[in-house]
Amino acid sequence: MAENTVIYPTRLTIDYPDRVLNRLTSFFRIFTIIPIAIIISLLTGPGASWRQQTNGWGWGAASGAGVIFLPTLLMILFQQKYPKWWYDWSLNITKFGGRVVSYFALLTDVYPSTDEEQNVHIDIAYPDVKKDLNRWLPLVKWFLAIPHYIVLFFLGIAAGVCIVIAWFAILFTGKYPRGIFDFVVGVYRWGLRVMSYAFMLITDKYPPFSAD
Repeated sequence: MAENTVIYPTRLTIDYPDRVLNRLTSFFRIFTIIPIAIIISLLTGPGASWRQQTNGWGWGAASGAGVIFLPTLLMILFQQKYPKWWYDWSLNITKFGGRVVSYFALLTDVYPSTDEEQNVHIDIAYPDVKKDLNRWLPLVKWFLAIPHYIVLFFLGIAAGVCIVIAWFAILFTGKYPRGIFDFVVGVYRWGLRVMSYAFMLITDKYPPFSAD
């Protein structure tokens, strides 16, 4: 399992598949993922592809955060509230998206569930708005996160190359190289933290420049 060593309101771990992975479904992954990809695309809406580009992930990091970004910003700004059910929606759709990402990136050969946690563990702390969040900061968080976008763009390209390498490794050995696994998970963890800061508006703690 990839472990977090930095305490941050957004935490992600993905269980390492310490076993022989299914070579057949791995080979045809780009096709087997289509049904669940359609579902996550319908749930996240047209904003999903824009978020993926922002985080440098051409293949995932789907979240419902874009659906309620502006309403959440306005609620924090004018009423200092973050409705719990909005948080629950974003958290659960982010978890679902994480399972789809994990499957597409070959981090697992278990088909993504729409509700069960499976091998992807995401924890995003619910904020005490009046205590933890500055009501004006949501207006500029997207801008403050620009250095992360730049870094994640290049890390996302590297992660994509690593996934291709892992695909060949699985076909020949049935195993996902542990070093590559940790790197891909780390890049996803980094992007998830940036998304929770800049778009989910769940925390004012600036994301660390770290994949750990």
